Amino acid sequence: MTVTATAPVASASASAATRPALVRYYDELSRILAHAETRARSGAPDGGAFTPGWSLPPLTPELEAFFAPSLITAHELEPYRDTRLTLLNLMHNPRTRTTKTFASLMIVARAVAHIRRTGEAVMIITPSSANKATALRDAVQRAHETGLAGEDELGIVCVVPSASRHKLWRSALVEDPRSRRRNPLAVLDSGEAGQVKTLARAVADEEAHAVFDRHGVRLWHSLDLANYAVADAARALFERDRLPAAARVHAHSVSSAFGLLGHFYGQQWHTGREWPGTGARYFLVQHLGTPDMVASLYHGTFGYRPEWTSHDGLLTQHADPHFPRVAYASDEDLDPTFYTRTPVTSPRMNEIIKTQGGGGIVVSLAECLDRYPSIRRLLEPAGVDLPADPRQVREWSLVMAVTGVLNAADRGLLDLQDVLVHGSGSYHTGDYRPPEAHHLSSIGSLGDLRDIVHAAAAR
Repeated sequence: MTVTATAPVASASASAATRPALVRYYDELSRILAHAETRARSGAPDGGAFTPGWSLPPLTPELEAFFAPSLITAHELEPYRDTRLTLLNLMHNPRTRTTKTFASLMIVARAVAHIRRTGEAVMIITPSSANKATALRDAVQRAHETGLAGEDELGIVCVVPSASRHKLWRSALVEDPRSRRRNPLAVLDSGEAGQVKTLARAVADEEAHAVFDRHGVRLWHSLDLANYAVADAARALFERDRLPAAARVHAHSVSSAFGLLGHFYGQQWHTGREWPGTGARYFLVQHLGTPDMVASLYHGTFGYRPEWTSHDGLLTQHADPHFPRVAYASDEDLDPTFYTRTPVTSPRMNEIIKTQGGGGIVVSLAECLDRYPSIRRLLEPAGVDLPADPRQVREWSLVMAVTGVLNAADRGLLDLQDVLVHGSGSYHTGDYRPPEAHHLSSIGSLGDLRDIVHAAAAR
């Protein structure tokens, strides 16, 4: 069974049920944005950091065309043991293949609304392990293509770790030297991957006023949970309208669990309750490189790791069912997309899981490879294209999530037998081309990034 929430359309007169999610839920998401603005104003002060406001542009044919990639579909998969499996496919944008498209379109739309309201240019700056950068750059490019904003009005600076450069998608923003300068991809060549967050935040804090004074451009640091939660709330609206009302486990490969927190926020919104009472249980799937949220959930500390035994060149353990039975290395980096350590969202996610149910599991590359042929067959009827050779996979999020769910079913870790797997990302070498070396700007310090930002803002 396939339940389709959206399909690409060009006409505003098309049935609401066949519109892209951000078009179908435009009015409701606008109200959620207003609610998010109220919450932001009542929270901790932001030190005067620029935000473009919380409104969207009017829903014109141009905005509908811009929102066209925001497709959501649900697909019932073959059951596993006694567990019913459904895939929530959030990967329909062929220029990203990840759920980051939804938040990126909303973020850029808000920037467009500011540009139209004030006449001021906006330049987004974001750290990323790859997918946020690809999706935000695609959204900026789409704003240019649809005429929502000119190249002189809207730009973006992305800061990514060197380990993720092979995951970046080449686009029109890198082809033209002028566009490349105004929308730079800054690659941190050394240091820990999470340092990109520190650098981007520091430049935004220290240079925003100078960028505006010298160049007339507003610098917006867009990496904030609220900016993602509203877009991810669309998942809960889709579930409300297009899936049977039922208690179910929501399984998701996570780094900081922004997607699940957004889904929870959406359920809070449409039920009008702090604890929605819909029966949603949240199940976190992580990898050994950054298993901090699962470690915190079950052991109260980010630093917990199981004791391993070496056997025939492999590491094994059977004491903790929430960690892999077998692994190639105790700290293997299965996918550099999941790079966040000690996420600040962990306490909130722990609270939600302990209140509503759910859990978590850590998977290894060895476990993903062992399951890979059966996962490929499982997902094929849902239209998910996994290559026969797993060495071609570049985004492991979906494979990780399904591996985690199947392992959890085998180990009795699921508290319900109805699981909705959030398909947040899956792509391989045949889906894209990475940028070439001369398309990237290498940085090693805050000063390097500062210079790139000013060069990008100069008109």
